[in-house]
Amino acid sequence: MRILFSGVPALGHLLPLVPLARTAQAAGHDVALLTSGGMRDALAAELPTVPLLAAGPMPSALFAEVARRIPGSDPANRPEPADVAEFFAGTRVDLTVDDALREATTWSPDVVVADAVDLVGPLVAAALGIPYAVVAFGPEVPDAFRRPMTDLVLPRYTQRGLVPSPPVALLDPTPASLQAPGWTQHPVTVPFRSEPHSRPGERAPLAPFPASHRRPRVLVTLGTVFGDAALLQTIIDGFHPDEADVLATVGVIGDHLADSEHVHFVPFRPMRELLDGVDVVVSAAGAGTVLAAASAGVPMVLLPQGADQFINAARAAETGMAVVVDRAEAVGSAVHRMLAGSAHADAARRLRAETEQRPSATDAISELVARVRRVAIAEQG
Repeated sequence: MRILFSGVPALGHLLPLVPLARTAQAAGHDVALLTSGGMRDALAAELPTVPLLAAGPMPSALFAEVARRIPGSDPANRPEPADVAEFFAGTRVDLTVDDALREATTWSPDVVVADAVDLVGPLVAAALGIPYAVVAFGPEVPDAFRRPMTDLVLPRYTQRGLVPSPPVALLDPTPASLQAPGWTQHPVTVPFRSEPHSRPGERAPLAPFPASHRRPRVLVTLGTVFGDAALLQTIIDGFHPDEADVLATVGVIGDHLADSEHVHFVPFRPMRELLDGVDVVVSAAGAGTVLAAASAGVPMVLLPQGADQFINAARAAETGMAVVVDRAEAVGSAVHRMLAGSAHADAARRLRAETEQRPSATDAISELVARVRRVAIAEQG
């Protein structure tokens, strides 16, 4: 089967597709990835043998166009529903779909698998007359955000003489405990087990901390979009002296930050490598980081910065595995309290057990393929 994965051009949206793409390729399916060509280098290490079908601009150009269409808007840092909808369902679709249709038509997939807020992939599937599936990247997008996106993208179908259809599957890695109160599973949901991001091949080991005695280890990671050197340094300066070893990712920060005996700065690395031996994670509550910590059973102190992070932080706090703070200066004392008790660690271990009980990515791809084949048989009959 030819499976075309489609995603918004940002690592937070594309990395959740990676384990499914790897699994599909390992099962013998032909796999390609549809996203902006600006992501080619970043994805080369993740999916080295998967072709990238280049379509549309990178987020910087999209944000600039959103600001032109809605003056004063900032959907990343001030995620108002109308502005978020314009980014995903208006501007990105308008500036991407023609390239996407051309590339997808040439590659000729049997199914499109789109990230949860990629509105390009489903439209491409409708134009090609093939089914599509959706991959959730975290807790379900609230209706207050999802409905404006739907309302805005529908005229794009009409303009092309297309009729939208529901997905054949919703591939969901999120434990039910991380969903909003009252959440119910969608009828087409295919649950699977989230795992911390990893890469094939060996990498140089992280520099060791002093081995004279075991200290708690704290991972500080603000993700691939938000954060700056001053914010990161403020967080680290707030830790109690001599309380913990701190591993901090610099992410997109270009500033040089100097290591010390018990504070090590590292560039972007897969979460699987970073989480080894960690007692507490400090993060901005990106969905990938929250799911990774939950799957590893590590409690979190969360300082949300924008986008969906406030939603993810609220969900994680409700499980008991996380504490949410609103200032960088408050992180250190929150970590201190977390290390002094066990309640958050116990809740994180419960999330890990819940995650481990979910089906694998292999199971999810098998179910997706079976559903696509059933659709094909029904259409032939």
